[in-house]
Amino acid sequence: MIPADGLEALLGAPTPFDAIELSTLRRRRSYKWTAYPADVLPAFVAEMDLPLAPAVTAALLDAVQMGDAGYANDVHSAEAFAAFAAARWSWEPDPRRVAVVPDVMGGVARAIEILTAPGDGVVLTPPVYGPFRQAIERLGRVPVDAPMRYTAGHPGHWALDVDAISAALAAGARAVLLCNPHNPTGSIPTPAELGALRDAAARTGAGLISDEVHAPLTLPGRTFTPLLALGEQRALAVTSASKSWNVAGMKCALLIAGDPETAAAVESLPVALRHPGHYGVLTADAAFRAAADGDGWLDEVTAHLARQHDRARLLLAEAIPQIVVTPADSSYLMWLDCRELNLGAPPSDIFLERGRVALSPGLDFGREGAGYARLNVGTSGPLLLEAVRRMRSAVSARA
Repeated sequence: MIPADGLEALLGAPTPFDAIELSTLRRRRSYKWTAYPADVLPAFVAEMDLPLAPAVTAALLDAVQMGDAGYANDVHSAEAFAAFAAARWSWEPDPRRVAVVPDVMGGVARAIEILTAPGDGVVLTPPVYGPFRQAIERLGRVPVDAPMRYTAGHPGHWALDVDAISAALAAGARAVLLCNPHNPTGSIPTPAELGALRDAAARTGAGLISDEVHAPLTLPGRTFTPLLALGEQRALAVTSASKSWNVAGMKCALLIAGDPETAAAVESLPVALRHPGHYGVLTADAAFRAAADGDGWLDEVTAHLARQHDRARLLLAEAIPQIVVTPADSSYLMWLDCRELNLGAPPSDIFLERGRVALSPGLDFGREGAGYARLNVGTSGPLLLEAVRRMRSAVSARA
């Protein structure tokens, strides 16, 4: 560990999640904790370091103790999510329009296939989650970029360019693939922005796809609007408990249709494409139901993540003031503008090579990410502090 230097005071009073031990995390066998050598602190992939929610732990332990490891029966999953959405966002999706699929990107792929044909243009909003572009190209569609609008400053701000998206649809693109909340910037579209996109899609007969996997982690004081809460539309939303309850390996996501015709297309998907993991279903049911019933765990997590975002801004302002932080509305991902550092190489490369801390490369999110890096703050305060210290060490070594 880098010696104490006074930055600890910026963490403030500890939260319950600050007790996470690095030695315990090192025993995990997930991708985050096995992708790099043991001397690297991982702060890249979208996995949190927090322990599982008690409701999820109880459901999994109960299943294991009973030897319940057979095929999934997802009969209650739609109802559990509908109850959660009603309690969290005052939106009541029709469970008959909710289909269970193995994972979010599988759901996104199915949505692209349902709403477009080979050769069609699909609008993206870079910098954005890299697998979106890969999925569009793999399915024989054409990515059409409508980059996010950036307002420079301390802090910078990213928002959808609704006019550019609407122009792309008017020019012939057949669908828009949204990241809502947006990854990597953490911004949440306003109801007015979503309404404008819905209207533009309706005028052109295009479809909308909304990846809403980070929505349950909307930070206190911010408001998330589900796309489908705006009413009947040719659209599909994809969500999961995977990010908010840190259960990505459980393989269960939800594909939600915005109108009867789209719902019928989802229903006609082959069974093999709609077959989740049994433990994924049990996990999602337990997570969504417990949150709908007011167990409080998710609120504790979002409060901690808000604190982590505040801590990271303070720490970076003190340790590496050249980095411009984008304030996030949701989740545990922080988009860092490192261009003022003039590192001469991708920032994530410098942080890894010189500081032994792994961040996500900005270019993974498109050419708009040049000079940026994505930091995962979904950990304890002390480990966040260690990540920032390592980043500072890397910058100092480079200088």
